[in-house]
Amino acid sequence: MSRQKAVYASKIKRAVHMLFYRRHKKPGVKGWELRKALGADYPKVLSILDEYLKPLDLQVKMVFEEEKPHSEKLMPEEMDKARFYITLRGDLTPKEAKMVGWRIDDLAGLAITIAYIISKRGKAPRREVEELLREKLPGWKASLNIDRYIRYGYISQDENEQLYLDWRTMAEVDQKALIDLLLSK
Repeated sequence: MSRQKAVYASKIKRAVHMLFYRRHKKPGVKGWELRKALGADYPKVLSILDEYLKPLDLQVKMVFEEEKPHSEKLMPEEMDKARFYITLRGDLTPKEAKMVGWRIDDLAGLAITIAYIISKRGKAPRREVEELLREKLPGWKASLNIDRYIRYGYISQDENEQLYLDWRTMAEVDQKALIDLLLSK
């Protein structure tokens, strides 16, 4: 093995350790943490790792928690602010979805919440989402589920009780596929 291959193999191993093991409340790692641990060429390391993960139906995903830069080619400073983590590349079967640890009605509530926020152009009053969930789920679960979705990073809430899609929805949910699926039924 050439020296360069050995260096990249070592960096990929460190990247796997950082991305797979949760160290903070939120999964994944910030770009600046990867740059500090792997060096300035961490995007190349992640690209190689992504190729290794492809046969396992996994991918390295980059998500911006704040406003996403508008340029196609990202500057290193912009990538430092992004969060990187491992997600599924494909879809879960209904049988596999049970292994996620959430009840199927909680997953359905999350899908309803995300679809409703998307239909309202990215923000919706919490009161309206709770009313919608009460029509589909037991009433006592509506508020609890919204709090859970906020806690897990799927939606966020501002001081005016407006709900928004949060970084985890951006990373894990194919919004176009969700809307297409809901409209086709």
